[in-house]
Amino acid sequence: MTLASMTGFARQSGHAAPFRWTWEIKTVNSKGLDLRLRLPPGFDALDLPSRGLIAKVVTRGACQANLSITRESVASAPRINRELLTQLLELVSTLPRGNVGPATLDGLLALRGVIETGEGEDDSAQGEAQAAMLRGLEAALADLSAMRVAEGAALQTIFAQRLDAIERLTGAADACPARKPDVVREKLRAAIAQLSEIGRFDEARLHQEAILLAAKADIREELDRLYSHVAAARKLLAGGGAIGRRLDFLAQEFGRESNTLCAKSNDPALTAIGLDLKVEVEQLREQAQNIE
Repeated sequence: MTLASMTGFARQSGHAAPFRWTWEIKTVNSKGLDLRLRLPPGFDALDLPSRGLIAKVVTRGACQANLSITRESVASAPRINRELLTQLLELVSTLPRGNVGPATLDGLLALRGVIETGEGEDDSAQGEAQAAMLRGLEAALADLSAMRVAEGAALQTIFAQRLDAIERLTGAADACPARKPDVVREKLRAAIAQLSEIGRFDEARLHQEAILLAAKADIREELDRLYSHVAAARKLLAGGGAIGRRLDFLAQEFGRESNTLCAKSNDPALTAIGLDLKVEVEQLREQAQNIE
């Protein structure tokens, strides 16, 4: 499966007499799916099928879909409602004439409903037009999906670069000379010697405190988690699909481990590596928030 960004735009126009219509769809980042659909008055029947089509393509992000419609003025030939005219003639023939003159053709034709302009045909045409509008929405969603997938492919390359950098920095921290046992031992010995010059200490208690201090400064656990998170992130990216939430969670875990590494560091070189690691993790986190 491919990776998709949450950012995209698509526009699709069409014509189905007597209507001209245009769909515009815009999506941006959001924690969940926030769909806002705007339809012109009189086209509420499109609401449910439109939402169903959009939900098949957009699973995460703020989506705004607008449908604008203009109606053409269609000139139609007038028609005589012969059934109504016949009924009127029969009714007139049953009425007493009295002082009233006979009914004339122009008088009957002037009655409402006898002459039809054909505007009623738009009701039947609207159903076909709405079907065409839904097909136009499908086409717009296909364009939107293509744009989001193209941006997702670019982001996938960026993610691969960030993960490579995180793995490289994790390896550098792992191999940092300051973590070697003899270096740690020498630092502790120097610290003990300096304290011994100041006053008398319980050497046994001092030895225990030194061991605890060395254990707290050990970053083996953080390094193992960082390696594990890199492998998990790569597996997610290889699978593709809607992985944005899980990738964002992993980015938070990366941040937690890099922060702990910096907090435990007791060497300038290791601290510098940790700070570089935090920069890469932050860039990864920002990009993860763009993934569907």
